[in-house]
Amino acid sequence: MKIKDRIALYFTLISTSLLFAVLCTVYFTFMKFLEADFFERLTDRTMVTAKLYLEADEISRDALNNVRHKYLQKLNGEVTRIYDNKNKATFIGDSAQYWTNATIDRVRKSGHLKYTNGQRQVVGIYYKDNQGNFVILASADDQGSHNRLDKLLKIMIFVFILISLIVLLLSRWIAQKMLKPLQKFLQEVKQAGSQNMEFRVEEKHNKDEINLIAKSFNHLMEELEQAFILQKTFVANASHELRTPVTRIMMNAELALSKERDHATYEKVIGSMLEDAEKMEHIITGLLALAKMDLELINSQLIPIRLDHLLLKIQSEWKAQKNLDLKITYQNPTDPKPEILANTILLQIALDNIISNAFKFSDNQQVSIVVEATENDFFINITDKGTGIPTGEQENIFKPFYTRAKDFGRKGEGMGLYMAQKIIDLLKGEITATNLEKGGCTFTVRLAKL
Repeated sequence: MKIKDRIALYFTLISTSLLFAVLCTVYFTFMKFLEADFFERLTDRTMVTAKLYLEADEISRDALNNVRHKYLQKLNGEVTRIYDNKNKATFIGDSAQYWTNATIDRVRKSGHLKYTNGQRQVVGIYYKDNQGNFVILASADDQGSHNRLDKLLKIMIFVFILISLIVLLLSRWIAQKMLKPLQKFLQEVKQAGSQNMEFRVEEKHNKDEINLIAKSFNHLMEELEQAFILQKTFVANASHELRTPVTRIMMNAELALSKERDHATYEKVIGSMLEDAEKMEHIITGLLALAKMDLELINSQLIPIRLDHLLLKIQSEWKAQKNLDLKITYQNPTDPKPEILANTILLQIALDNIISNAFKFSDNQQVSIVVEATENDFFINITDKGTGIPTGEQENIFKPFYTRAKDFGRKGEGMGLYMAQKIIDLLKGEITATNLEKGGCTFTVRLAKL
């Protein structure tokens, strides 16, 4: 059963149950009211009978009967008896016993009695008079009340069925309207796939459960996209980058084994194979670092950190470990405690990679870091004194395994700037590279203030 049908069914069951309880309460309340009203009428009938027959001594019995039939409305199946102290019917001219001695004695003992006998209602009173003590009993069938209750029951059944159908239709309409965003969400989710990992469902500004599901789904898609990119990148890069050194090692080994060679030639071949093996080791290390970094990107926890403290730590480490000069200056600072939301380890890896690249291509000359603060962002400008980046190659420097280190006789695997950009993207920041007119290059990292 669909959710909208279940919602409609549950809502209808609850509503009709409450309606049934209300109708039953009204019905039984009205029934008790009619029953009590009829008992009152019978009680009045017994009191009037007592006044007419027992206290009007000077009026003849026939005259009393005429008055009684003229002014008292005849009830359906009415029976009235006056019993003397010997439990014999008297006065009203109807000597049929009708009620048993046990019933008459109960009235005499309790003083007042009323009960229901089948569809008939009975009222009895004990009346003391100067002529003696009497028991007056009256009984009738309240056919009018029964007819009213039958009509009321039919009306209630009709109303119950009608309202139940209306509630069922309305609840289905309401459920369909409420679940319409969910149906739209399901249609959008069907568009997601391995060829469309960048797909995201639409998020509303309200805070209902469907919107929370949409946000959770988009978050899941982001993580899956990162994992999917990680898999594709790792496989593609590994197959591409490892193929060349492996091929060279195999070729050198085959050439060395093709014929007898002198000791120096074997040393040269082994040295070349060792160099290729070292290159493979660097490539594997870079790939593992990339994989580890991407996994951290997926699961990293961002916390508030002090930007000035992190830069001082980086400066001291470069000075202590490699004795390289890293200069840090602040332009128009606006915050006494500059804080950003980041992962300390990952942000340091990104900045260290940029700084390492700056030292590498400037022959370890001084690298300057200038921090600028605006209303919403911090700009970290890392400037070197190297040769700069050729205009046609600026768009490639952040690609994995792209490097110009060999052109300058330096080592590099082309993973540093790629990892730096991935980390900055995680922090919702931006990284750009600009050549200087007098030589050198400036990498600008923009990070949002906390």
